[in-house]
Amino acid sequence: MAGEEKPKKWFESVNLRGYAQARYNRLFETNSQLKCKQCDRSWGDNGGFFMRRIRLIFSGQISQRVYFYIQPDFASNASSTSLHFGQIRDAYFDLGLDKENTFRVRVGQSKVPFGFENMQSSQNRLPLDRADALNSAVSNERDMGAFFYWAPAAQRKLFADLVRDGLKGSGDYGIVGFGLYNGQTANRPEANNNRHKVIRLTWPFQSGDQIIETSIQAYSGKYTFSKDQLSTGVKANPQLTYIDQRAAASFILYPKPLGIQAEYNIGRGPQFDKLSDSVSTMPLSGGYVTLSHFNKLSKGKILIPFTRYHFYDGGKKHELDARSYSVRELEIGFEWQPVKQFELVLMYTISARRFEDYIKQENLQKGRLLRVQAQINF
Repeated sequence: MAGEEKPKKWFESVNLRGYAQARYNRLFETNSQLKCKQCDRSWGDNGGFFMRRIRLIFSGQISQRVYFYIQPDFASNASSTSLHFGQIRDAYFDLGLDKENTFRVRVGQSKVPFGFENMQSSQNRLPLDRADALNSAVSNERDMGAFFYWAPAAQRKLFADLVRDGLKGSGDYGIVGFGLYNGQTANRPEANNNRHKVIRLTWPFQSGDQIIETSIQAYSGKYTFSKDQLSTGVKANPQLTYIDQRAAASFILYPKPLGIQAEYNIGRGPQFDKLSDSVSTMPLSGGYVTLSHFNKLSKGKILIPFTRYHFYDGGKKHELDARSYSVRELEIGFEWQPVKQFELVLMYTISARRFEDYIKQENLQKGRLLRVQAQINF
């Protein structure tokens, strides 16, 4: 029939976007031994200019009920001397269970729904790295699994708007989310017969001109070490398998113009114990508070000053010997967006980090440094 619109072919629904981040961390540095392996490996001694991320994102709603998302990163490090390898970060599809896709099942490697800042894209986050307290739960924030998400259409639109309008949203992970995942973290095979279980409940709502989001979340499972994650001589249980459990609460006041982002978690998991030279199941706790102020200037320019204080006492299961940490860190900075496609972040860090394993004990490092990041969005 004349004028009848032809249905789209699947490849006409595929989108490509991405971003890249370049950093330098050593301005006004006072201690070259102050480092953060999980944060940014170019901190400290022998660090220099560094590509933190080079991401391409392929995505598309290829039919009414099927959505796919694939995100490789080309700034992965195979070792301390080999940089810029390609590696999958996300590779999943969503299957809608109703016409509006308010009920969805996600299968593949994707972010585990635990912690607002963990789910918030690095493209949108203000501080240069995620806080140790919640990010220590899931290295690279991702794992292989299957997750169920539910959110009414109005809330799904709100989640999208918070990202689109530059208000530093986390994206759409449902009002209710739960699922099963391997629990060995991203790009690692399963190592035991126990699946991790996770559940998250969140509710965004409007109060006058402000938008507030509150969440609770928890996960439970068992984590198994590979032999290359343990030093020769460190003691561990025969199965190399440990309880891994956490619960967290989140409060977000989106920046209109004042923003508050706060999270706190408690739990237990593997941690190096220097009193017994062993990896043991031990308690952990920590959180952060981020304050920001969103300023729209003339000609579309945006300036967002921010500060964050974060703290953590516990282990990091994905590091050598489940390295033991005690972190107290204050960051003060700003994000400057002269155009939509470019962002510049300057952040002054005042840090005290104790990070200890079987080889390196009594290791408390204190220092200050100015960190710089340039980001291109396309």
